[in-house]
Amino acid sequence: MKASDGLPVRLQFTKLGKVRFVSHRDVARAFERAFRIEQLPMAFTQGFSPRPKVSFGLALGTGHESIAEYLDLELADPVDVDELPDRVSAALPEGIDVIGACELAERAPSLQEAVDSVEIRLRLADLDSTTLTGAIERALAAEALPITTTRKGRNVVEDLRPALRSLVVHVDDDDAPVVHAEVNTRPRGVRPSDLLIALRDLAVSPLGDGEDRVLRTHQWIERDGARLEPLEADRTTRTATRLRVTSKGLTDDQRDHPGGEGFRADFPDPGRIADRRIA
Repeated sequence: MKASDGLPVRLQFTKLGKVRFVSHRDVARAFERAFRIEQLPMAFTQGFSPRPKVSFGLALGTGHESIAEYLDLELADPVDVDELPDRVSAALPEGIDVIGACELAERAPSLQEAVDSVEIRLRLADLDSTTLTGAIERALAAEALPITTTRKGRNVVEDLRPALRSLVVHVDDDDAPVVHAEVNTRPRGVRPSDLLIALRDLAVSPLGDGEDRVLRTHQWIERDGARLEPLEADRTTRTATRLRVTSKGLTDDQRDHPGGEGFRADFPDPGRIADRRIA
């Protein structure tokens, strides 16, 4: 964000459960509505159609879940940043919760410019661990991993291999395989849906009746050899909230709606989130 007389703030939020089918644009509308409900002193753009100064990070595909989504906003007047997660979450739909906030340093680069890689977890229905491990070994050994995908309404062939940093199979508490992947975001990112297709092709396994699931767990910014999460990378030294666990819709260690199904063992324990501080 550019320097101004306002207060630049970064929020971390989740997108879990049925709300995963809500589009990126509708998520943006939900936040704008929440800011109005809570009467936050938003800073606005100039011109004929002033808009609140809100900038979202990397878009999450419709149907995918995340515990690591981010947005930047600018406030015209100071507020207690520590209170923002509770205030904003109370006005958001079920499944979207703000779990962290920090005041940004002036002239902090945008999320779109700053994020270098993301981590995701993939659950491919009806694939056993041995088959999936073989597919991943072939993917990592390949010099190229071409796939036909759609960009701006046109079919194009893209090579996914340069963007793959790591692919590892873990087994969850239900003995189901889960792929932990880290992918670059530049020069072009990898759509999780394209990676799912590529792995199924390598496993020679067409899509069955089960549902493949995607969970984004981290976004990383690399600075001087260090890997930092967005709340750490560009915050001012004055304030930073601890990550929180919302009680909205939570029972024990997961939501009472089908959020994060298939990822129960991989979701962070609420106690672990609550204990994690932004240093």
